[in-house]
Formats: sequence, C-alpha cells, structure tokens
Amino acid sequence: MWTKQFVGRLSGVWKRPVSTSSSLKGPLAKNGGGLGRSAPGPGYQPPKWSSRSVFALTATAGALGWGLAAATLQGPPRQHRVMLFDSKTPNPQYASMSEMEDAIEEIRRNIKSHGEAEDIISTDPDDLHAHGYSEWSTTNPDGLPVAVAYPRSTEQVSIIARICHKYRVPVIPYSGGSSLEGNFSAPYGGISVDFAYMDRIVQFNKDDMDVVVQPSIGWQDLNEQLSRMGSGLFFPIDPGPSAKIGGMIGTNCSGTNAVRYGTMKDWVINLTVVLADGTVIKTRRRPRKSSAGYNLNGIFVGSEGTLGLVTEATLKLAVVPEEQSVAVVTFPTIRDAASAAAEVMQTGVPIAAMEIMDEVQMKVVNMGGATAPKVWKEMPTLFFKFAGTKTSVKENVSRVQNITKSHKGGNFEFAKDEREQKLLWSARKESLWSMLALRREGEEVWSTDVAVPFSRLADIIEVSKKEMDDLGLFASILGHIGDGNFHESIIYNRTKAEEREKVEVCVKNMVKRALDMEGTCTGEHSVGWGKKDSLLLEVGPDTLAVMRQIKHALDPLWIMNPGKIMDLA
Repeated sequence: MWTKQFVGRLSGVWKRPVSTSSSLKGPLAKNGGGLGRSAPGPGYQPPKWSSRSVFALTATAGALGWGLAAATLQGPPRQHRVMLFDSKTPNPQYASMSEMEDAIEEIRRNIKSHGEAEDIISTDPDDLHAHGYSEWSTTNPDGLPVAVAYPRSTEQVSIIARICHKYRVPVIPYSGGSSLEGNFSAPYGGISVDFAYMDRIVQFNKDDMDVVVQPSIGWQDLNEQLSRMGSGLFFPIDPGPSAKIGGMIGTNCSGTNAVRYGTMKDWVINLTVVLADGTVIKTRRRPRKSSAGYNLNGIFVGSEGTLGLVTEATLKLAVVPEEQSVAVVTFPTIRDAASAAAEVMQTGVPIAAMEIMDEVQMKVVNMGGATAPKVWKEMPTLFFKFAGTKTSVKENVSRVQNITKSHKGGNFEFAKDEREQKLLWSARKESLWSMLALRREGEEVWSTDVAVPFSRLADIIEVSKKEMDDLGLFASILGHIGDGNFHESIIYNRTKAEEREKVEVCVKNMVKRALDMEGTCTGEHSVGWGKKDSLLLEVGPDTLAVMRQIKHALDPLWIMNPGKIMDLA
C-alpha cells in the first residue's frame, strides 16, 4: 500500500518551511533575527501581514489571551489539527485587557530601573505568531501570546514573573521552539518568555566534569564550544539538532544516545529556577550526589515550565570516547529488525546508540536528498553507534553482527572515516526534516511517540505498522529502539475529514496499545497540550491528583504555561 503513496511526491512537492521562525522587527533583530530558534528550512520567508491581518491577529490575541476577569473559557478552543483525545479546558481567571497592558508597562519600567536600556518586550505580530504556533506540532490550540519578553538575566526573569503573578498573566517559556506536542502554545494568551539572549556557558569546571549553562544554548553549540576548548568532554544527550537546553530540561528529552547515556534527568546536577511569584531558588549544590532533602531536580525536569522557569542549569559531562564506529544493517521485515534490537539489549552489548527506520522512512530520506549522494537500501534498517576503546568497539561490533545475522540481517555497512560517520548517522537525524519536505499544500506531518518495555517492541511496531498500511496512510516508523521508544510520522491532508479521522484512529490505537503493554504515552516528546488525556489513562486519577497538588502548591494562580500536562480540574 505504502509504495503507491510515493507517486507524484518527487515532482511538484510543495516546499514549505519547516520552522515557524520569522525575521523579527522587535528585539531579536539585533541578534541576527534567529538566535535561540530552529531554522532548518533554507530560504524561509516570514508571513506577510497586511493592516487587516495585523488587526485581526491583535483582536484574536486580545479576545483569547487577555479575556475578562469575570469571564471563563467554556470548552476547548477549536483546533487547527485533530487532537488525540477530547481535552478539557481549565477555567482560571486571568488579567483583563487593561490589566495586561498595565503589566507590560510595569515590566518595562522595572527592567529599565534596573539598568537595562533596551526594551525587552516585543508585540510585533510576526513575533507573536512565531511564539504561539508551530508547523511541526501535532496540536495547535487557538490563541497567541500578547507579548514576547526577551530577558537577559535571572533577575529580569524574576521581575517578569513577579509582575505577571501580580496581574494574573500567563507565562509561557520558549527556547528552541522545536517541541511537537504544543508545549509552547499560548491558548490563554499571556507573555511568552524567550530565552534567546540567555545562551552562554556561565562556568566550565573541567576537573569536575560539569558545566553551568543558560537555557537557550543548544546542545550542539555546547559540544562545539567544549570541543574548541580541547576539553575532551561532551554533553551526550542529543535530541533534534535545533533543541536548546531549556526545552530539553522541560521535556526530559533523550535522543539517539539514550540507550547508553540515559535521558536529560540523568545529566542535571542542579537548576536555578524562577518560581511563579518571582522567587529564585537553586534546587541543590554542585556535587554529583546528594541526599539532602527532596529531589527537586526530579520535579522540575519534565515539568514543561508549568512549575517554574529554568534560567541556569549545571550539567554533567562525559569523556569523549577513544574510538567510535557507525554502521547500518538492513532486514527483510520490521519485526526482524526489532527482534534483533531486543536481543542486542537482552544480551547486554554496551552499544552507544541503536536506531530503527522502516522502509518507508528510508525511501523518504532518499527522496528528500538530505544525505545525497548516499542512496539507501529501502528496507527496514538498524543504525548502530559503537563507542569505547578500540578493543571494546571491535568486540562489540562482532557480537552485534552475530545477533543481526541470526535475525536475517544483511551485511554491516561501516563508515570509513569521521565524515562518513556523520553521513551515515545523518540519515536518522534528518528523518523528520525529510518527511516534512515531502508535504504538499494542505498537508501536515503528525509525529508522535510511545515507549514500551523492549521485550514488547517487535509486537507493537509490527501491529502499528500493519494498521497504518491497512488505513492507507503515508506513514513511517522510526525511533530510539534501544530504549523501547519509537515514533510514527504520518502525512495527512488537514482539509480532508476522512484523513484526519484515520490519523486520529491510528494514533489513539498506538497509545492504547502501548499502555496495554505497560508502556508510556510519550517516551520523549512530553505531554504538552496534546496528550493530557493520554497521561490520565496512563497514570490514573489518583497519581494525576498528586501532580495537580504539586502544581497548586508552586503555582496557585495557574499562570505557568497553563493548559500543559494537566488542566485545573
């Protein structure tokens, strides 16, 4: 079925931008127009705004974001895209329009009185749109922020939070803008806090193998700086190329290295956090281990900015391995590939990374040309990364080769040098971009993930793939198979109700199937706006009630990134 879906996609493909970033007329213009944002699509042109569209946008932001103190929001806003389940909408009381204006002006006065000459607040329409809507997010609730703040320090973030708390103004954190579940959307208006200017290494402690960073430094930028220093150290968590540390903390992300190095929570030593009322706390001190009190890192990592705004993080670093090797191997079926991956894990081979892509995704990468001139075999494929000493790498490669052969795997294709290593691995890293590049007008990509115990991985992947094919969807499977995490990426036409319904059925079943296998509704994308009801199915009402109590304790006015993870009631 899927082969027919490719007809016509090589010619006449509608090349839309991947990012929602735009050239800004506000404060970011002095920062190259793009610091702290992802910009994967070359030649991107920002949307053109007429006076009528600016007026309409402002009216929408005012009506949906500000609201009236006496009014409540009834029912969920109309969605740009299908939602996984029917989400409830909280009814907090937020600032009126005049109170919102007062809050913005008070922030400006306070920031100026503390020595900041430049206006850090933007109300430019393009800026508001870029901070409230994402083309690659599975859900986009109606509503935009009414202003975007660009703080330069923890002190300025504290001022913003304190004043927003005073006026009951929603506060939404923003760093890389690459989230997939509506994590930085502004369904109730408010102020988006963009950390674009807070992107530095604050302190590097080589002997202690840690580093203190601000939230808008990208993980790739961090590793490049560590390499230029000749440190011999690196930060091993590697999600999407455009991800920033702040968002990585907020979603407890992972990436391709998770099978060896774990997830974001495993690499955070301490955090500086601005709470809802502007109070600044540090979660703990700098030793790598401590038993002093509650583990506050565990509360804030994965909280998506719903409990506070992270302004600094102390992160562990790892030693750059002596030897690295990258290889790919193809299989006749997706079950064969998944079964081989499960055995690699069950036998304890210490691989650095293990990724899977099905035949559809391999064809997509070939069509997109992101890894040209390399042409891939369009079969289910496992990608392996081996790291360690030369002796250990050689031994581990041999063990994995034996396992894959027993599951009908083909010959290993090894990278000859560092350049080829990057090329081979880039097929996995470019997978989402390649899918997005194939969209035609009216089409969207729904990319979502689940995770299961890896003993059930082959089962869920095989059944999920069959269902996508049976529904006639143009869809692929890929993921971090070494830790039981996989993704479905589905292209569908948002203007056709029957296609939306098929996608909804497919994704609902994928989540329910994972939960039936004692898995999770999200392995790394987090809950955001789109998977709140999935979270309820996963943990149950009592566990969710505990989370809600923590939220109430730290954010009683419900102003910190409202509408994400859970609703008010």
